Amino acid sequence: MATTERDPDFEALLELLKRDRGFDFTGYKRTSLQRRVDKRMQAVGTDDYREYARRLQEDDTEYSELFNTVLINVTAFFRDDVPWQVLANEVLPRMLEDRAPDSQIRVWSAGCATGEEAYTLAMVLAETLGLNAYRERVKIYATDIDDNALARARHASYTDKEIEGVPPDLLERYFERNDNRYLFRKDLRRTVIFGRNDLIQDAPISRVDILVCRNTLMYFDSRTQEKILARFHFALNEGGLLFLGRAETLLTHSNLFVPLDLKRRIFTKTPRMSLRDRLLAASPAGIEDGARPTSYSRLREAGFESSSTAQLVVDRNGFVILASGRARTLFGISASDVGRPLQDLELSYKPVDLRSRIDEAYAERRPVTISDVPWHQGEERWFDVTVTPLGDGTGGALGASILFTEVTAYKRLQRELEHANEELEAAYEELQSTNEELETTNEELQSTVEELETTNEELQSTNEELETMNEELQATNEELQTINDELRRRSDELNVANDFLASVFESMHGGVVVIDPQLHVLVWNHQAEDLWGLRADEVEGSHLLNLDIGLPVDQLRPAIRASLTDGASEHEVTLVARNRRGKTISCRVTATPLRSRYEKSVSGVILMMEERPHDGDGA
Repeated sequence: MATTERDPDFEALLELLKRDRGFDFTGYKRTSLQRRVDKRMQAVGTDDYREYARRLQEDDTEYSELFNTVLINVTAFFRDDVPWQVLANEVLPRMLEDRAPDSQIRVWSAGCATGEEAYTLAMVLAETLGLNAYRERVKIYATDIDDNALARARHASYTDKEIEGVPPDLLERYFERNDNRYLFRKDLRRTVIFGRNDLIQDAPISRVDILVCRNTLMYFDSRTQEKILARFHFALNEGGLLFLGRAETLLTHSNLFVPLDLKRRIFTKTPRMSLRDRLLAASPAGIEDGARPTSYSRLREAGFESSSTAQLVVDRNGFVILASGRARTLFGISASDVGRPLQDLELSYKPVDLRSRIDEAYAERRPVTISDVPWHQGEERWFDVTVTPLGDGTGGALGASILFTEVTAYKRLQRELEHANEELEAAYEELQSTNEELETTNEELQSTVEELETTNEELQSTNEELETMNEELQATNEELQTINDELRRRSDELNVANDFLASVFESMHGGVVVIDPQLHVLVWNHQAEDLWGLRADEVEGSHLLNLDIGLPVDQLRPAIRASLTDGASEHEVTLVARNRRGKTISCRVTATPLRSRYEKSVSGVILMMEERPHDGDGA
């Protein structure tokens, strides 16, 4: 598959996060990671990665907001409940059958988010083992990279919505009600240890029997997944269980894990052969010269004489001092030759020049070896000749040891091997044509396999990407749900306030009209309807001075203007009007400024209209 070219500015941003905050996101899938970072950048109003990097360096609080956006903590109790049932009813009982009744059980919940998964494990194991055995045998290590999520997990306090996935019987046994939240049992909470662990950089928890990492690997690229799975293999004991999420498979890592239930994503560790350390033989302690028996020298001479390896010892002047029995027999050295100069013997130049090799060993102060030296005396033989300088302990040379190690058997085996190689070469040539035909077939099969693997990787990548997007959508839905709940609460409060205000207006004896600074009608109560014969829906939003009612509204203009201007006093006007029944009345209109509670500014005028007895004739 072709790899997408990466944005260098985005990669530089990731390096900044790694360097300044220790968060290594370079192993995450770029598509989903970039989408989450872009979401946060949109929230702060930028679309340039370099500009956003500068913002991070200037505003430390932005790091926290970014990490909360990138680290999607979507989790739940008994999430995808069917795999949990299989684990509890089939896999765990089978695993516990092969263990001692009092053996310790170590569990690792990797990527635990806010703790729901870790406490789900605690409930499953407590149900399987019993409470007493669970408290004595089980230790659960729950890790995540998000410190805020770990802080929430340690409190073990959950809302009604977060606790929905827990069956009622388990909810009653393992949780305690506290106000409007549920707390996990304190005695069992102590068995769950929370800590920060970066799956990419930090060392894994070791000697683990059960490792749960659900819907976490799908955020990493294939190379990082391989690295993490290798650490998981190291962390698990032999026969340990690996429990993954529904979007995660191990098709390319079958050498590390084999499936127990592939559909439910439950795997077990494959054993690996370990190298056994070689044992080093201990050399015996030496014997002090003063403690040597008188027969020690004779024993040493007997040992040298009976050696199966031919050996000579010459002094610094080139005289032969010692010759083993094997050397005398092999090279025809007599007893009278011991004590003679080496150069007088045929052995000094045949089968190899020994004098130059001795001088070389003295000059370089190290052993000199001549390999595969032939010796023809009745039968053909070969020797490795080693000349070793013998020091006096002060840097000087006392003489030299000449060792003839026979390698005839090795040379014969080498010849036989060469002959066998020739025969093998002939057979190889015969097989070559067959191999070429097989190679052609294998290439065709390999091409088909590669195409299938590529298709499988693409499908796996697509599946993981879809699961990632599903997680993001779920997180977004939860955010929208929270906003909707807040809007619904605000709407309810507004409705209550409106009902209260309407009750106040309806309870007043006179007609009440509220207008804005532009003289548009905002409120028209029931008494105003009864007085002038117009309904509220007919006049609200209309200009007051344009209303055709029995009240000469144009004469109210000075009082209204005065209320809008000074905003501090009432202005009263008594007008002759005609009500909706056509009766002439005297109407007292009181204009009161409508002042804002917080800004102390005038936002309109309240007109109070009260009917007064009229002395004139009715219409």
